[in-house]
Amino acid sequence: MWHLLKKVSSFSTSMLTLLLALLYTSGTWAQPAINPAEPWNWPDDYVVEQVNQVRAGRDLTPSSWPNGARVAVLLSYDVDNETVMGLRTGDISVGPLSQGQYGSRVALPRVVELMNEQDIPATYFLPAWSLKLAPEQAQLINASGLHEIAVHGWIHELNTALDGATEERLLRQAMDEIERIAGVRPVGFRAPSWNLSANTLRIVRDLGLLYESSLMHDDRPYEVLYQGEPTGIVELPVEWILDDAPLFNPLGQRYMNPRDVMQVWIDEFDRAWEEGTMFLLTMHPHVIGHRSRLVALEGLIEHIKSKDGVWFATHEQAARYVKAQAGMP
Repeated sequence: MWHLLKKVSSFSTSMLTLLLALLYTSGTWAQPAINPAEPWNWPDDYVVEQVNQVRAGRDLTPSSWPNGARVAVLLSYDVDNETVMGLRTGDISVGPLSQGQYGSRVALPRVVELMNEQDIPATYFLPAWSLKLAPEQAQLINASGLHEIAVHGWIHELNTALDGATEERLLRQAMDEIERIAGVRPVGFRAPSWNLSANTLRIVRDLGLLYESSLMHDDRPYEVLYQGEPTGIVELPVEWILDDAPLFNPLGQRYMNPRDVMQVWIDEFDRAWEEGTMFLLTMHPHVIGHRSRLVALEGLIEHIKSKDGVWFATHEQAARYVKAQAGMP
């Protein structure tokens, strides 16, 4: 390349030397371009950089839960309604949208009534548009004073499909809209579809949210690391086998009988009880609120209540407790 550049009359020897130095310093020659489609050829430092974007930090499991309980039980509901029935993608069809209204019209009242009758606090994650379409849901959830309302996006958008500025704008306006309708500003976030972009944790941190509940590094509470640094954010982790949507989908390939799912959840709870850790269940009113599935949930609750040392809590209550026990500011 040197002999070719020397023939270019507009370059002096000193300029050529500077250009070559810049090329070497910047790694333009020394480092080949990284092909996203060939991870087997990625340099070691690039692999580590990708994996370490968001990682689990310290375990926040306390030595005991409130009142000497040995296990925390966190029941949560993603109140998606019409947002996951085509609204978020613009694929508008009358049939699926009717399933979405079932969530607010029939299922959520059933779920809230069950939680109230059992005196169990629960956390309801709402996309803002679910609440905008049926604002009466806020009063229903808030009436008992037991429950928490948290944020689940604007219209159940996929964060990885958005640029950072758009993702942040949607989350900010979702929190504002939920506060306007429900009268409470969310302190917790669950990403729609548990879909986090490279920007999501930064946005959650910058908004000062107390906790996040979309990741799967553990089945115990932990502090989230963002690009290798502690964030002060409590992660309350989720898992697909502890989610009703894939297991109760009659059109899917993983459909299970509700009573079989109940047994899976009972086994998960029993082991969490033995470990003295946490049992967190993700449900959706439009899924779990059907009659045969609600029977399975009732059976799970009956089993949980048959054990001593159980602390039922909202996500906010659990996050504040573990953070205080860990001495986190």
